[in-house]
Amino acid sequence: QVQLVESGGGLVQAGGSLTLSCAASGRPFAINVMGWYRQAPGKQRELVAHVTTTGTSNIADSVKGRFTISRDYAKNAVTLQMNSLKPEDTAVYYCNADLWATKWSSLTDYWGQGTQVTVSS
Repeated sequence: QVQLVESGGGLVQAGGSLTLSCAASGRPFAINVMGWYRQAPGKQRELVAHVTTTGTSNIADSVKGRFTISRDYAKNAVTLQMNSLKPEDTAVYYCNADLWATKWSSLTDYWGQGTQVTVSS
């Protein structure tokens, strides 16, 4: 069974850095897009950054220049490096992947359990 396993997150002061990591367990057949979303209290879930199979990355304007995303295709993993964190970055961060679990599966959206990132001022 495919699952997205997240690590990282926590509490940091404004201006600090955190690294979020996510790996797809269960040996999925193939992964299309993989990345991170976040949801702050009272707000809708929003895309932070993702990477396609061809290596093209899409990063939200609100974090551009501060966050970088990288993908390890061999390990089915993605990492979000967050620098110069601001209090408005406080949210639950979710790993996301569009993938085929087996060669007979349809393309399906998978989500991690979420990890809290809190930035204090």
